[in-house]
Amino acid sequence: MNTKAFLFLVFLPFLTHAQLRLPSLFTDNMVLQQQAECAVWGWAKAGNTITVSPSWSKQKYTAQADAAGKWRLKVKTPAASYTPYTLSISGDGPVVQLKNVLVGEVWLCGGQSNMEMPMKGFKGQPVLGSNEAILHSRNEQLRLYNVPRSSVTEPQENSKPSPWRLAEPEAVSNFSATAYYFGRLVQEQLQVPVGLLHCSYSGSFIEAWMDAENLRQFAGVKVPAKGDTIKLVSRTATTLYNGMLHPIEGYGIKGAIWYQGESNYDRADEYAQLFAAMVKQWRTKWGLGDFPFYFAQIAPFDYTRTSKNKGGKYNSAFIRDTQRKLPDQVPNTGMAVLLDVGEETSIHPMRKEPGGTRLALLALAQTYGRKGFGALSPTYESLTIKDNTATVRFKNSPMGMTTFGQELTGFEIAGADQKWYPAKASISGSSINVSAEAVKAPVAVRYAFQDFTKATLFSNEGLPVSSFRTDDWAQ
Repeated sequence: MNTKAFLFLVFLPFLTHAQLRLPSLFTDNMVLQQQAECAVWGWAKAGNTITVSPSWSKQKYTAQADAAGKWRLKVKTPAASYTPYTLSISGDGPVVQLKNVLVGEVWLCGGQSNMEMPMKGFKGQPVLGSNEAILHSRNEQLRLYNVPRSSVTEPQENSKPSPWRLAEPEAVSNFSATAYYFGRLVQEQLQVPVGLLHCSYSGSFIEAWMDAENLRQFAGVKVPAKGDTIKLVSRTATTLYNGMLHPIEGYGIKGAIWYQGESNYDRADEYAQLFAAMVKQWRTKWGLGDFPFYFAQIAPFDYTRTSKNKGGKYNSAFIRDTQRKLPDQVPNTGMAVLLDVGEETSIHPMRKEPGGTRLALLALAQTYGRKGFGALSPTYESLTIKDNTATVRFKNSPMGMTTFGQELTGFEIAGADQKWYPAKASISGSSINVSAEAVKAPVAVRYAFQDFTKATLFSNEGLPVSSFRTDDWAQ
């Protein structure tokens, strides 16, 4: 090998690094958030001027790479349309062109395995009805992006390579079922392009999606140091944020959907504070104000199948109850109730369409102002006692409630001794009357308050009522 060739190979990594580069997230077929100032960023030779030219306007946007070679700017996007655009980025070297770019609505989709579960299902764990849905999934106006798995102890500038893909059977079969059903309905109803950023990891603790700074307030959370070994890749604080979320932070979105909590089921008291801190962190990092954040309540499941712990605080109804209260504690959030889809023997319900659809109903009603349909499950509001009967009143039930012909079960009642007894319950408009012969002076009511349970109470529109309790007792 001659000297010139040797020197070229030695300095090739430096030459490549100096060339104009974009994050993995920026590829052909991407979707940009409409009528927004969308961040575009990347790397180039220090001091180089970068110019971004969108084909939808004659305006050009420029930024200068800093001493580390980083650059960032914001591009103003037009109203959504089905017109495919080109985004040209020029600097020192070849011009980078991103083709078939659409402008519409972009949603971030995060969580653990029930968000990650693809349309084709997990091995031996199907998604009900998915084969037909996959077969009919072709839609150029729905675009999908999977953030590759990565668990690391330091924030990463970029994620692993992954392309934006148009919705079609092969892409959809490997994409989050919950996110797909959400995006499909939003795209159908709004009739604009929709982009879905899927960023989830099976078995993850909520702490794994938060940064070190925001976890300092939680004394019991151990944040790994740079050189630490990650023994639990999805359950180590900060690691999924570092490897998966931080690299896409700031990409233009409308809002987020979230399906997580199974891995935190035994820490219900702490979960409310962690959730609030995480949502605040994401909103701060994105810099878009209190963007919409809709989440799925975890479904019933017999957790004694995966844990030796049983009863008391290990009853997952406690975290469902914590989640039930979150919309009143964290602004611009909403919860999709999944009490009717749980399976006693599988933590991954095969019915994924209800979750995606109910999250979409929340977005359509609360974010996009659509009306004429039910979006919120009836929610516990107040308790009154008269003689031996407790009356539970609900909000978000303008048409009353129903059992759809089945027996109304799952209610329990207790007196001051805090002993629970199965109760008789009957519907009275937007209220439920509850009583039991063994409880002469009731003080509290619970509904569907077990690990695994079945929903029997619904809104007229078919949305299940969440499990709930009127007490604040420890167990």
